Amino acid sequence: MTDLHSALQRYLSMRKGFGFKYQHQTRRLADFVDCMDKRKATTITSKLAMEWATLPPGRHASWALRLTDVRGFARHIASFDPKTEVPPVGILPGLKRAKPYVYSDAEIDALLAAALSLPPSGALRRWTYHCLFGLIAVTGMRLSEVIGLQRDDVDLDAGVLTIRLTKFGKSRLVPVHPTTSAALRNYTQRRDAHLTTRRDPHFFVAERGGPLLRQYVHSVFWQLSRETGLRRPGDHTGPRMHDFRHRFAICTLLGWYREGSDIERMLPMLSTYLGHSCVRDTYWYLSACPELMQEAAQRLDRRWESQP
Repeated sequence: MTDLHSALQRYLSMRKGFGFKYQHQTRRLADFVDCMDKRKATTITSKLAMEWATLPPGRHASWALRLTDVRGFARHIASFDPKTEVPPVGILPGLKRAKPYVYSDAEIDALLAAALSLPPSGALRRWTYHCLFGLIAVTGMRLSEVIGLQRDDVDLDAGVLTIRLTKFGKSRLVPVHPTTSAALRNYTQRRDAHLTTRRDPHFFVAERGGPLLRQYVHSVFWQLSRETGLRRPGDHTGPRMHDFRHRFAICTLLGWYREGSDIERMLPMLSTYLGHSCVRDTYWYLSACPELMQEAAQRLDRRWESQP
């Protein structure tokens, strides 16, 4: 391996040691170093980084994301190789967050009802998706966290879910409402009665046992979205499953505003509940909903009016 390959391995080991999963970044940076090898380049320059970042992207990685990967690696290399150039920030358009869709209670009720109508009528599948989508809606959990739940992670007596080693390599406890515990207990009984000869460690399971696959869950969600009118037939865009998470955060913040709670004090609690690595990520929800912005503006107006 070249010195740059060795440096990349050290850099990746360091990042993963800090708790970052770095799966996609590992693949992209390896491709960047291979590209430098083909050019017989041994020093990272902004020109080389830009040329690689703006190649036709693979696997949905944008130019800005690819350049961000190289920038972090270049900063590491520059600490011991002064010839290394760190690509400046802002030379490529930044990443844009998708505009969240805020589901209404009626839309969620319709989606959950449609899940119970999935064929065949006597199968476990319809209860699995009914409870899975319902759990995401009432907790704001990520899909990966829900399908990764193990039986031992779900304490229905205490009403607490244990989310292990999630997006940022952290674990956390998620308390749930008694009505949610009751729904999950009902699912547990149906699941165990259905799987009479196989005991899978996953809490949510496929029809014949085994973990749910992400692509199949998305496929069922799109199907139900079309049946309930959230998407038109043939649409490739529309409300996403991840928008349940946005809705949970927005509704929580709205409730706190309307109760007169101290948002600055409460926000870190929401950030922890959602599993954000930084409270800054939770602040984004404040600007993602006009109702929230209106509540914040009204509170600011009242504060100014109370000043002598």
